[in-house]
Formats: sequence, C-alpha cells, structure tokens
Amino acid sequence: MPRKTADITRSKTARKAPASAGDGGVRVPAPGEGKRGEQGYLGYLLRQAHAAVRLTMERTLADLGVTSPQFAVLTMLNAYPGLSGADVARLTFLTPQTVGVIIRNLERDGAIEMTPHPVHGRIQQWTLTPRGATLLKACRERVIALEKRLATGLDAKAEASIRRWLANVATELQDDQA
Repeated sequence: MPRKTADITRSKTARKAPASAGDGGVRVPAPGEGKRGEQGYLGYLLRQAHAAVRLTMERTLADLGVTSPQFAVLTMLNAYPGLSGADVARLTFLTPQTVGVIIRNLERDGAIEMTPHPVHGRIQQWTLTPRGATLLKACRERVIALEKRLATGLDAKAEASIRRWLANVATELQDDQA
C-alpha cells in the first residue's frame, strides 16, 4: 500500500485553505466562510453539518467495526424492538436494500436476531441480542461525546430550541417526501 502524501497527513490547521488561490483559480471557502457560513442557504448548511457529523461519527465508530448507518439501525431496534426491515429503512432514511445488507451483516455478527411476526408470518421482526446491546452501548458512549461536542456553547434552552426546530423541519416537510 502506498504511503499517504504529506498533504493528506497534515494536521487540521495545516490543511486550512490559503488566503488566496495563488494559481489564479478561485479559492474554495472553508466551512463557516461565505455561503458555507451564516450567509448560506439553510438547506445547504444542514447538509454541510450532516456531512461533518457523519464523517466524524464514522471515524469515531470505526475501531468498533460499526458504520454510521449500522449505528442508526441498532439505535432504532433498541428503541423500537420488533421492527420490520421496511420500518427500519423508513426510520433510518436508508433504502430497503441498504437496510437488508446491514441487517444480514448485523445478524451474521450476532448483534440482532429475527423472529417471525405472530400474525403475518412473512414479516420478519428484528431485535437486538445481548451482544448487540453491548455493542450499541459502546457506540453510544462515543456518540454521546460527539453530541456534547456539538452542543458546546449552547445552554439547555438553546439546545432544546434547536432540537425542536430540527424536529419541526422534518414534521413540516414530511408531506413533500411523498
């Protein structure tokens, strides 16, 4: 495997975009600057924040062998045991095909188990196993630390207001998703 270039391995401060492009090209603003900052569209800023959180979460969970989508599936099965794969897909904003792969992998690893629906035998219900609950607990400890980082500088009232606003955005726009 080739070694990483010095540009890839530089620290965050060393990677910051230069003040000018230098080669006559347009300088791409860093997150927080221009349209990537307070002047940006709300939808873009939400997507930018989501991308940053997801990347950080992926890195945080990597040594546990868990991806961000797997964490979402484990979280929803913990909160709502007995969900079908279709229900999990809707709750995690993943495609049914992606959830099918995730469920197969989590089942193979012993983190979840399937039970047939008591009335509709073709529907498969999924629940965490003790191994899955232990794995989720380890993931959750790391994600809680990330969430504390996200809430840095917010008092409880501001955090509650942001949570309420984000939930309201999803509620208000859900009809547009149909």
